[in-house]
Amino acid sequence: MTTQEVLRAYRFVLDPSESQAVLLARYAGAARWAFNHALAVKQAEHQRWRTEVQALVDSGMTEAEARKRIKLVIPSKPAIQKAWVAGRGDSRCAVDGSCSWWWEVNNHCFQSGFIDADAAWRNWLSSFRGQRDGRRVGYPRYKKKGRSRESFRLHHDVKRPSIRLVGYRRINLPKFGEVRIHNSGKHLARLVGRGQAVIQSVTVSRAGSRWYASVLCKVQQEIPQRLTARQRAGGVVGVDLGSTHLAVLSGRLRQADCDSDVVEHPRHLQQSMERLTKAQRALSKTVKGSVRRVRAARKVARIYHEIAERRATYLHGLTKQLAENFSHIAVEGFDVQGLMKRPPSTLGEGRRASSITALFNRHLMDAAPGEVRRQLAYKALWYGATMVVLEPGEPVNRVCSRCGSQNPHVSVSVRRFDCWDCGFSIGRRHNAAQNIRSTAQRMIRNVPSGSGETENARGVAVRPSAGFGGGRAALKREDIRVQCPDATPRE
Repeated sequence: MTTQEVLRAYRFVLDPSESQAVLLARYAGAARWAFNHALAVKQAEHQRWRTEVQALVDSGMTEAEARKRIKLVIPSKPAIQKAWVAGRGDSRCAVDGSCSWWWEVNNHCFQSGFIDADAAWRNWLSSFRGQRDGRRVGYPRYKKKGRSRESFRLHHDVKRPSIRLVGYRRINLPKFGEVRIHNSGKHLARLVGRGQAVIQSVTVSRAGSRWYASVLCKVQQEIPQRLTARQRAGGVVGVDLGSTHLAVLSGRLRQADCDSDVVEHPRHLQQSMERLTKAQRALSKTVKGSVRRVRAARKVARIYHEIAERRATYLHGLTKQLAENFSHIAVEGFDVQGLMKRPPSTLGEGRRASSITALFNRHLMDAAPGEVRRQLAYKALWYGATMVVLEPGEPVNRVCSRCGSQNPHVSVSVRRFDCWDCGFSIGRRHNAAQNIRSTAQRMIRNVPSGSGETENARGVAVRPSAGFGGGRAALKREDIRVQCPDATPRE
């Protein structure tokens, strides 16, 4: 075991009183106001720059020359906060200003709002320039009450901590006071007491009808340097994520269960679809601005929140099992947004194709393959495993896992893969999982080493100079196939 400092968030469900719930909403409103204030300053400066550039263009100058002559300087958090402090006023002294009530809440609510505005502007700018991966980020918009998520972030001095657990069932927030929590904080309290965790900040947010506190800590995490017997027996596993089944594995998730190579899709959204449809219909019949509409909207939000919580719980259990049972976890590097924008020609034409596409996208979003990969990325590190991500566009669905020949006419609507050369017939997703595993094995064997020795994917030399405890020499793990024999795929 080696100790490494990592950032971990511990999430607690708050149980505030009625007065505390009103004050939490006020803190969230202050953070929302700060975000909108900072964004207004940025947009005003941006609009001024665009107006001056357009004036030069109208005078006969090219747009490229006009952009070079007029420099765009968007105010950041320090400049915005300095101007805000100068003109915020103070209601205690009857001094009018833009935010004379600032003293009623914690000052970090405003600072976190300014920081979030900087992040939103930076994300849009990097996406506009093509420097950001993923889907394109739009122009920053204002946060509207009732439409945006209620949240705020508080910081403190780690040398004189004011964010702390009081016992195991209460948390103290700076200037706010103590709030009761539903679940126990024993684990975090003991880590802080032993000096293995230092609280950095806390983010309080509202989801559905509940308030949550996410405590960000620097934790001295013990990272295993040696694989367990279970991980060595599991070896490399290929994981094919999808919408029909949540995951299809190239091997068994549990060695005693012969059917554990397929993880069924729990379809949390489908299970609650009847309740959700009824609540949404009731919401659509209410009048905008009425009290009944607010109550109906809260009911819809509560159902969505319950679905999200059940999905997160299920995915956390699955990713933990994968990290504990295998030494290497291989997944595809596909783009989820690209899958949801497939051309209609693959599914047919007309209204039927649109309905099939909508149903596929609903099931895919309910499966949350991106969240699975995100959790595997850090849990593999925690449990000593390695995550292998294949290059995008790897033809795992069109290649025979037995002979390696390609069948370019394989469609996503076909359940079985039939090889034209060797006659091998197998489930399409089982075939993809086997190909993912084979590709990952080649990637692991081809990992270069700067010292001349071959290293495995964990960055450890194949021939270490010292053995693992007890004087026993380390076994050579260069050929993964010896440890992970081909499992007979299930039809």
